[in-house]
Amino acid sequence: MRTVAVVGASLAGLSAARSLRRQGYDGRLVVIGDELHRPYDRPPLSKEFLAGTLGEADLSLEADDEDLRAEWLLGARATGLDRVGRAVRLADGREVRADGIVIATGAAARTLPGSEGLAGVHTLRTLDDARALRDELARGGRLVVIGGGFIGAEVASTAYALGLDVTVVEAAPTPLAGPLGATMGGIVSALHEDHGVRLLCGVGVKGLSGDERSGTGVPPGGVRGRVEAVLLEDGRGVPADIVVVGVGARPCVEWLEGSGVELDNGVKCGADGRTSLAGVVAVGDCANWYDARAGAHRRVEHWTGARERPDAAIAALLAGGAVEPGVPRPPYFWSDQYGVKIQFAGHAAAADSVTIEAGVADDRDVLAVYRRAGVPVAVLGMNQPRLFTRWRKQLAAASS
Repeated sequence: MRTVAVVGASLAGLSAARSLRRQGYDGRLVVIGDELHRPYDRPPLSKEFLAGTLGEADLSLEADDEDLRAEWLLGARATGLDRVGRAVRLADGREVRADGIVIATGAAARTLPGSEGLAGVHTLRTLDDARALRDELARGGRLVVIGGGFIGAEVASTAYALGLDVTVVEAAPTPLAGPLGATMGGIVSALHEDHGVRLLCGVGVKGLSGDERSGTGVPPGGVRGRVEAVLLEDGRGVPADIVVVGVGARPCVEWLEGSGVELDNGVKCGADGRTSLAGVVAVGDCANWYDARAGAHRRVEHWTGARERPDAAIAALLAGGAVEPGVPRPPYFWSDQYGVKIQFAGHAAAADSVTIEAGVADDRDVLAVYRRAGVPVAVLGMNQPRLFTRWRKQLAAASS
């Protein structure tokens, strides 16, 4: 291969570029990113960066002396893939021709319909998002977080520590029931109420109300007023000076429509990241990899997957699929909320039972093991890093 293009300049794209060089590729390497920023670490955006204890320089994912000998095209959004010409089309009219292509365009935060142009309403996915939200939180006031998932919970925890009045609204009866199961999801989400943060569950959001400005309308991209309340489907209104919408993310794959790359909840891939087009692999949050253990495809939106899985995808790309893919380690993620370190590995949905092996649920210091037919398939730790690490290693060994 004379040229490889990596489309996406976040952790997965950077990991792919590093893997290319580490695995001996010495040709032309082009990294394309739609943001203007060099690769940065996203997990701190909802925690230390939002709290003001971590600066932008601390988010950098690159070492000061790192040189991948890559061409960086930043602020360049991919709009299409020409499979015949082997070219990535960019929004500014340029094309990048490449023999090999790595799709690492990630995911974008889902928005709340009807919130466009309403000041005080935020999502949190990018550095620019975090900058804007940090400035608002510094002013204080009433924050309503829509969505009780991990991003929403971390924002709520950070805002609570900053002294804001915080309410979390979750449509499901139990927050985090999807990734953690209902039992442990309830225990983890009780951290909100432990700290005086209001948690409203089992009720959806109907819309937002604000001090709508009268007149002839709002120009595209303009501000039409400021949010004043979150309207719930049960008729209640929750006063709000700031709203954070944390209702998940969608894979950024629209630019691939009509390209011949098969799409299904992201880019549909084999167990090694190869797509339906030869010479094209996908990694990171946009990649829906085949999981041989489950016999199904899974799209994993976790930091460790974006860092580790590119090695297998790059090996497959360079060898044309001639190498046997290894078995990836069970998915792992972590979260810091209200001073509690939460760690999880595996798949809770595969379990038929969950037991607390150490600690006390009421003290939020538990180690819980999920099993299926008596076999461990996942583990959750709350302030149990040593025990968790031991169990995570056991899960990885059992799955290899």
